[in-house]
Amino acid sequence: MANLEKRDVWSKLQAAGGVLTAVSVALLGFLGSVYLNRKQESDTRARVYAELTSQREQAESVLRKDMFRSIFESFLQTPTPSIDIKVLNMELLTYNFHESLNLKPLFSHLQRQIDLSKEESAKNYSERLKKVASDVTHKQMLVLEEDGQKFDTTVDLKKLREHPQDVTPESRSLRLEDIERTFRLTPLDVDSKARELKFRLEVTPLPPFDREFNRVEFWVGFYDFPMIDNTRLSHDQRCAVVLKTFEDDRAEVTLVYFPGSRASLKEKPFYEDVISNLQKTPKPGKE
Repeated sequence: MANLEKRDVWSKLQAAGGVLTAVSVALLGFLGSVYLNRKQESDTRARVYAELTSQREQAESVLRKDMFRSIFESFLQTPTPSIDIKVLNMELLTYNFHESLNLKPLFSHLQRQIDLSKEESAKNYSERLKKVASDVTHKQMLVLEEDGQKFDTTVDLKKLREHPQDVTPESRSLRLEDIERTFRLTPLDVDSKARELKFRLEVTPLPPFDREFNRVEFWVGFYDFPMIDNTRLSHDQRCAVVLKTFEDDRAEVTLVYFPGSRASLKEKPFYEDVISNLQKTPKPGKE
């Protein structure tokens, strides 16, 4: 009798196990089907989004190409357009292509034409050029400062004109991506008419990179944009000097130290910098 009861219990357990197995298989199948359907839907959405984004970028590229050709050709027209039209085209060209073109030569050329002009509105044209340059510099600085470091300094123009040897250099240490460098910025000369300053920049990394050294001299004006006009440093880093204000007796200047990835589209990284960036270990919390 006891054996029969044990067999009945065992039979019931076997039956229950079979039912549980069938339910588990069905549940796994259902969950797997739901997962696959969701993944397929997600992949489809991602593919559609990628296709739409690609088509949008292609359309934008065609539009920008046609816009660039139309604006640039207007400067070469015969007879030449009026200064008002040139300034308008300069504004369109700068606001749309300031990240990919060095526009300083065109700015300087147009500024010279304005200076030689006898039109009553010549001063207004100069202010418009200055405003568009200031707007673009401000936009670029906002981008560079997101991942970069900077310091501000004031140049005594009266002392620079009369006693340039007595002007004190500005020296600061900035740290970016675990690399600390000392920047020594020395004013050398001033061009009041063009509103430009000449600097000597000396960049010295601190240990363990202290064997590297950069020393350059250059002029900086309102038409030098930091994404375009900058000094290339090792480890795919850059620095640029920006002229913010220029008055009779003083000028305000900013030095910005930023990653090479923030530079303009025309500034291609060196091959060894690309390899070094790919081999970097991501920091915790960053993908």
